[in-house]
Amino acid sequence: MTTESTRLAAGTPAPGFSLPDHDGNLVSLSDFSGTKVILYFYPAAMTPGCTTQACDFRDQLGALQSEGYAVLGVSRDTPEKLSKFRDKEGLTFPLLSDPNHEVHEAYGTWGEKNLYGKQVVGVIRSTFVIGEDGSISLPLYAVKATGHVTSLRKKLGLD
Repeated sequence: MTTESTRLAAGTPAPGFSLPDHDGNLVSLSDFSGTKVILYFYPAAMTPGCTTQACDFRDQLGALQSEGYAVLGVSRDTPEKLSKFRDKEGLTFPLLSDPNHEVHEAYGTWGEKNLYGKQVVGVIRSTFVIGEDGSISLPLYAVKATGHVTSLRKKLGLD
């Protein structure tokens, strides 16, 4: 059961992409050229851990934006499910749909993981900070949902 994606290192150019958002509008990484981007990959909308993580980003979005960061969330969910998730949780940043996990694979966030003691292939919860120059400044793989945004802020020197 080996599905291994290549992990990206700091300094690597961020793979470009265009994905539909929660409203079906196409969003491209190039839309954020010259902006710092926090790109996070999560397993599934409306699950407990993913809801915790998304709400933490929502609650700290103003502070992140004041430091010049845009936030984008990516999952395999359909735009319709992402729209329900956004509305239910009051999320105020783009949620992007990658149903075929092509962007997940480009970022190394699709592969083997341990889920409740079993090896499965799926989404590896991960976050990437992309600099204004389009390169990855901070790749974080296999992060925990709870407390992740606070930990990320510390790593970025924002606390």
